[in-house]
Amino acid sequence: MAAYLETKALAVGYHGKPLIEDVALHVQRGRIVTLIGPNGSGKSTILKTIIGQLSKVSGTVFLDGKAMEAHSRNEIARRMAILMTARMEPELMTCRDVVSSGRYPYTGKLGILTSEDRAIVERSLAQVGGLDFADRLFANISDGQRQRILLARALCQEPEIIVLDEPTSFLDIRYKLELLTVLKRMVRENDLAVLLSLHELELAERISDTVVCVAGDRIDRIGTPEEIFTREYIAKLYQMEHGKYDPCFDSLEFVP
Repeated sequence: MAAYLETKALAVGYHGKPLIEDVALHVQRGRIVTLIGPNGSGKSTILKTIIGQLSKVSGTVFLDGKAMEAHSRNEIARRMAILMTARMEPELMTCRDVVSSGRYPYTGKLGILTSEDRAIVERSLAQVGGLDFADRLFANISDGQRQRILLARALCQEPEIIVLDEPTSFLDIRYKLELLTVLKRMVRENDLAVLLSLHELELAERISDTVVCVAGDRIDRIGTPEEIFTREYIAKLYQMEHGKYDPCFDSLEFVP
């Protein structure tokens, strides 16, 4: 299967100085690719470069076989949804209003929703289990509910790929599991490609199809969860004392 998002000879960094070179990622539809690595290793830098928040040092990012620069901004917005770490604090917007904003690439500057747009909003809310609190103010719901609403907004764009940077950062373990269960189901039901970063290794092991290990100055290894999550390798990647990492997480109840 061809990659929906691909990077070739990509170098990322700041002010034209490369931090990580030769970033070669392949993200297919219906698959989840997860970046892991120590804090400050460059996971967010890679994601921000791919989505265009940071200028790349060199190389190419391809979206559906075409260089990212060859796509218009509106075309990218229709194909790619983004959920980054920064917390969203809209004032006086209901959850339904926030989800509806995902239709902006289709509605134009006036933002007037058609009956079809409204149906997509309701369907997106239903997919994340958000209908029960859709009319509440976004500012008044829990962090776990907020992440569900932001996922619904991403779905509302009808994207073909979603990029997420540490989507579980502000959540307790219950909400982390709920969110990733919803994400896994969305991938299957919508044939989405997903590229995300996670710092929780147990969740990355359970949700990922492919794991990309970022080691500060390089991509150290790419493989399946079975290939990556061994005691020896994770201890090396995170510079742990041997034996501190336990790859068994049977106590977590994750529903794929």
